[in-house]
Amino acid sequence: MDFGVKGKIVVVTGGATGIGRAIAEAFHGEGAIVIINGRNQDKLDKACAELGQNAHGVVADLLTAEGAQTLADFAAGFGPVDYLVNNIGIFDVNDFFEVSDSRWTEYFEHNLMTAIRISRIVLKDMLARNLGSVCFISSEGAIRSIGNMTPYSVTKTAMLGLGRSLAELTRGTNVRVTNYMPGSTATESVQRYFEGLAKEQGKSVDDTLRDFYKEVQPSNLRRSLIDPAMHGRGVVQLMTNTAMNGVTHRADGGTIHSII
Repeated sequence: MDFGVKGKIVVVTGGATGIGRAIAEAFHGEGAIVIINGRNQDKLDKACAELGQNAHGVVADLLTAEGAQTLADFAAGFGPVDYLVNNIGIFDVNDFFEVSDSRWTEYFEHNLMTAIRISRIVLKDMLARNLGSVCFISSEGAIRSIGNMTPYSVTKTAMLGLGRSLAELTRGTNVRVTNYMPGSTATESVQRYFEGLAKEQGKSVDDTLRDFYKEVQPSNLRRSLIDPAMHGRGVVQLMTNTAMNGVTHRADGGTIHSII
């Protein structure tokens, strides 16, 4: 299927690894010009070399307004941004009563403000041109609130609200804003987490995952981690479907008990 993105400019924040990398790869495979950012030039260079000749990376820290402008200016050098994927985020397992104010601030800065800063620039230009698509990569944790990951869940819930609010600004235009909500995915960071948990529990990774789905996510229908490539495909489909605006697309493996 031709998604009509050949030659289009796509920005994927934090696109060197994980789900962001899979999204960048999916767009690149469809012929798009893909821009990724990060804080390590070597990692960006390696990722771009692996993605292909139409992938370009720039060191730009979206924890600052200056970094967001650097990314926007770099992307503008290739042309107007057609697709913006807000993918940057952090997570860890923690005790709510032990999470400091400064750690809460870090969560809001990484999981929300990075997206706000770049969207404030790029979405404004899209509205002026009357064309474009923005997607926020949230998480099943936004709906299935997780007690031992409270800052993560709260900030991902806020992201859903942000995406819907910005979609309201597109009324009557050819600009769209959507949310994408993945479930537990076999990214490098998630795999490291389960490897560490397995070592701590004295079990194999397979046994640890089996027990995870039995005890922590018994409602999960897949009973396995999701291949990041599936999210890459899903985001391309979502962002190119002109019937989809202001919506949240679930890709959680059936964990959440809901028919919508």
